[in-house]
Amino acid sequence: MTGKFITFEGIDGSGKSTQLAMLAATLCSRGLQVVTTREPGGTPLGEALRAAFLETTGPVAPMAELLAFAADRAQHVEHLIKPELAAGKIVISDRYADATFAYQGAGRGFAQDQVNSVIALATGGLKPDLTLFFDITPDEAIHRMTSRADAKRNRMDDETAEFYSRVREAYLGIAEGEPERFIVVDASGSIDEIHGHVMDIAIPRLQ
Repeated sequence: MTGKFITFEGIDGSGKSTQLAMLAATLCSRGLQVVTTREPGGTPLGEALRAAFLETTGPVAPMAELLAFAADRAQHVEHLIKPELAAGKIVISDRYADATFAYQGAGRGFAQDQVNSVIALATGGLKPDLTLFFDITPDEAIHRMTSRADAKRNRMDDETAEFYSRVREAYLGIAEGEPERFIVVDASGSIDEIHGHVMDIAIPRLQ
């Protein structure tokens, strides 16, 4: 039996992590086997790479960033995602390969073919069955991030509105190219309203 692979994407502050937790809890309450994970992270090596990247105070070369995320993903795919899917579970990941295309490709300015080659190496061709992109404006994202008093800031919180605009446009471009897999969710509503939309999209794909 093969499980289902769902990924949640969005610029920082979009609320995707909250929605991921809500979907997972609802699915578990219905008796489904669900594994939640994240990128970077998800494995011991991935969590170490996440801490090294997000918490470092020194400059990080764009190529080092791209390859660090690729190393994290390769480990994640082989040692968590594939085994859990093979066991018939639903794997829901907070970010995956689309994030690299958007953040390192459009955000950092790497060529699309270069980024796609790195993604292909790291994923081995594994693509999600469904991706939900939680869409908000860059200005709203920055407002949400700066107003979160309890949040621990990291290096990505200091990016500009222009950077997030490039990232958002890249995500929307994926939606145009892969409308069956990549679904845009308006993330400007209330948490419960958005959760309702998520359920309407996800449940038919899991039946």
